[in-house]
Amino acid sequence: MANSAGSRKRARQAVNRRSQNASLRSMVRTYIKKVRAAIDTKNYDDAQAALTAAAPFVDKMVTKGIMHKNKAARVKSRLNAAVVALKG
Repeated sequence: MANSAGSRKRARQAVNRRSQNASLRSMVRTYIKKVRAAIDTKNYDDAQAALTAAAPFVDKMVTKGIMHKNKAARVKSRLNAAVVALKG
């Protein structure tokens, strides 16, 4: 357990950050699932709309330090490839 006042404050801050990060991570996963669900229905327009909605949130997770930039790029690329495959 933290003993000094500074380390107690750090422990409190860590709890708050963890809950905020978990919430944001859950939100972006939900957006990704919505894109995958739209792809599974084989509806190009819905999938494209879901991808357009999800992409900014994936990028936002990078700036907040929740997702690595390469992972974000990989996720967006794979989702986009799947959506484009529906069109063709």
